[in-house]
Amino acid sequence: MAEITAAAVGKLREMTNAGMMDCKKALTEANGDLSVAVDILRKKGAATATTKGGREAREGVIAQYIAPGGRLGVLVEVNSQTDFVARNEMFRTFADNVAKRLATEEKPDFEVDRIQMVAAIRENIQIPRHAKMEVSGNGLVAAYVHTGAKVGVLVEVGAGKEATIANDEFRQLVRDITLQIAAGSPTAVTREEVPAAVIAKEKEIAAEQVKNKPPQAIAKIVEGKLEKFYQTCCLIDQGFVKKNSEISVKDHVASIAKQIGDEIVIRRFVRFQVGETASV
Repeated sequence: MAEITAAAVGKLREMTNAGMMDCKKALTEANGDLSVAVDILRKKGAATATTKGGREAREGVIAQYIAPGGRLGVLVEVNSQTDFVARNEMFRTFADNVAKRLATEEKPDFEVDRIQMVAAIRENIQIPRHAKMEVSGNGLVAAYVHTGAKVGVLVEVGAGKEATIANDEFRQLVRDITLQIAAGSPTAVTREEVPAAVIAKEKEIAAEQVKNKPPQAIAKIVEGKLEKFYQTCCLIDQGFVKKNSEISVKDHVASIAKQIGDEIVIRRFVRFQVGETASV
């Protein structure tokens, strides 16, 4: 039997918002496996869907760079040991420079600059991940870094006509989509992008929650819960934040596309949050 530490209980609670005792019991039942414990809590209705793992004890910022013309962009996470350093102007400038070099250089080597920064601020600095996007065909790449630089978004939105790229309504839509991703934290653009294994697990968890219902009722309830799951994790199915979620992102994009007289497609996105770990 694995030892259930207070740190593990705390991490599970952070991942699920479940009670401390529920977390401890779930970890005990799961023999210390966090991923299994999450599923146990969800089947008992003690936790909501989780798309990201727990946050590690590290600080830093998200930085971005969009090349002139909006056809290429970069999003990068740069870590420090303390939030005090993360708010330091020298550190922020270093992070911005990293983003720009990732966009403009073929294979940038940051080691010399990183070591110099470590010596200057007396904290370890790491560059754990970055994403780079370049437009294919007609479209724009846009980025948004939320106040505090802890959350950042990079997105590619395509259009059918080259003239659409200069359209003010199209450009505003692209900006609004970056804000939507930052606020809504989706994991996929469409339902088709959600892995079959994830859907199967959601169905299993939903069925377990209502297992005492009649079979015909279970099927309908599971379908309803799956629909709510899609509205949470799929960008185009989310309620459009700027319209108080009265319409979906998909419908809003379609409305703008109709006004412009062109086809608009959200092709891909990434959303970084400082300190997050891999999906569970």
